[in-house]
Amino acid sequence: MSGREPARRVALREAVCQANLDLAASGLVHGTFGNASGADREAGVFAIKPSGVPYGDLTPGHMVLISLVSGEVVDGDLRPSSDTPTHLEIYRAFACGGVAHTHSEAATTLAQARLPVRCTGTTHADHFRGHVPVTRDLTPDEVREAYERNTGLVIVEAFRESGLDPAEVSAVLVAHHGPFTWGADPGEAVERSRVLEILARMECTLRAIAPDGPDAPAWLVDRHFLRKHGRDAYYGQG
Repeated sequence: MSGREPARRVALREAVCQANLDLAASGLVHGTFGNASGADREAGVFAIKPSGVPYGDLTPGHMVLISLVSGEVVDGDLRPSSDTPTHLEIYRAFACGGVAHTHSEAATTLAQARLPVRCTGTTHADHFRGHVPVTRDLTPDEVREAYERNTGLVIVEAFRESGLDPAEVSAVLVAHHGPFTWGADPGEAVERSRVLEILARMECTLRAIAPDGPDAPAWLVDRHFLRKHGRDAYYGQG
């Protein structure tokens, strides 16, 4: 263990604990549903909320450290979230530093209906460069064997088969389950969960008033996304 590791682990636990508290404060989770995690790729670990512990009781010391290589607990006295294998597969496949999972009402409604969050306007395009996809159903065998790992694998499959870039559409709806989001760090992952829920509410309304409403044109989507993201972004104060 290097001399830097203890301080880095403390910082990681603090950041992930705060992300989980922010998730609870956002109103996107209820009871002990949902979780947020954050990765330190240089150290080869990620930290995640422990399973079933109320948000109001969480402290940085409760966060459980997981190996990005083996998926095993490397530090922590509590059992990690049951969704830990899903987070692990996202970290393994996508270049991100934080993952969040909620059961927020509108996004989960669309997930249960197996409907994507379509990109029909600039509000969506400011954050995601295209539709937020919904995964296929898991098979009975996938649910019986390694359910949470297979949930992560079906997320990765949805992006690979559709050709979507997870850096440009950093969210997904797992069929019949709910949303996952990711970002550069756990705080950004939680913020994307907030944005996704707003867009999902708009999508539910749009499907009620204009079910055949058109997608936003690609050139408009690209302009709005790229003015906020990437090397040529010019929105804000830099």
